[in-house]
Amino acid sequence: MTNDNKRPLTLRDVSDATGVSEMTVSRVLRNRGDVSEKTRQKVLGAAKELGYVPNKIAGALASKRVNLVAVIIPSLSNMVFPEVLTGINRVLEDTVLQPVVGVTDYQPEKEEKVLYEMLSWRPSGVIIAGLEHTEPARAMLAASGIPVVEIMDTDGKPVDAMVGISHRRAGREMARAILKAGYSHIGFMGTKMPLDHRARKRFEGFTEALAKEGVEIEDREFYSGGSALAKGREMTQAMLERSPELDFLYYSNDMIGAGGLLHLLDQGIDVPGQIGLAGFNGVELLAGLPRQLATMDACRREIGMKAAQIIAAQLEDSPAPFEKHVTLTPTISYGDTLKRR
Repeated sequence: MTNDNKRPLTLRDVSDATGVSEMTVSRVLRNRGDVSEKTRQKVLGAAKELGYVPNKIAGALASKRVNLVAVIIPSLSNMVFPEVLTGINRVLEDTVLQPVVGVTDYQPEKEEKVLYEMLSWRPSGVIIAGLEHTEPARAMLAASGIPVVEIMDTDGKPVDAMVGISHRRAGREMARAILKAGYSHIGFMGTKMPLDHRARKRFEGFTEALAKEGVEIEDREFYSGGSALAKGREMTQAMLERSPELDFLYYSNDMIGAGGLLHLLDQGIDVPGQIGLAGFNGVELLAGLPRQLATMDACRREIGMKAAQIIAAQLEDSPAPFEKHVTLTPTISYGDTLKRR
């Protein structure tokens, strides 16, 4: 069920869908009263399918919304998302709106739970990372009756609005730059690949561009843990021991790429002559490294600002025209680890 007029679902909608009275629906959703198990399951199933979220704002506030914007991200330890939050806050600080943050740890089931709880407080908008969600999560977003902006990625179809970059395009552009520099024996290292859809899409774009030139990745390693310098060192050492012929290493993010760079420098390996390196995200913290890692800026702060502007614009009495699908263009920074030709 979609909710094109942005009207939030009510107990009456669940009641109509089940043929059960609103009072009984309320009892089931509040886990109160004597209700048969068959009726309970019927109501809970319908509520989940519809995307209904109970309203926790009592009394006179029940028909209103609070001046909060739910911001749902996969991680706070990943330095990408604090910059996104900075962009969001920069825009919202000049409004009555206040961002509140929920963290999902890249787990779809946890995202569903966080979204459910945050929507139950009737925020004025939702900013949520990524385009991939469970069906119940998508149903909740579609039925929320509020502006929804999915951020970081534009390779897919949003529930409402989206702001981000094309990660497949980013992967393709990095592959072309590597091949143009003369590298041909390439290894790839990535973290959270099973759950980080954006890293997966970059990898798909990267391998696609290589394949068009008759080049295949010769070694790869995927790690399900977080991004870390130590893990980058460990993965790089292991890969080069397995595949000493590699002349380029592409990392799914800058942090493990920086760890790889430090390992190579410790070993006295010529970078970028003998081995070239590149990461992703353009993390400013790495500016203090002995060499500047080649990377690509993910437009993090701008994504946060654009998303907040979309939310704020829709809540104005007379909203000005605005673009709902915004694709930003990241640029490659060659640094000191990727040759230019």
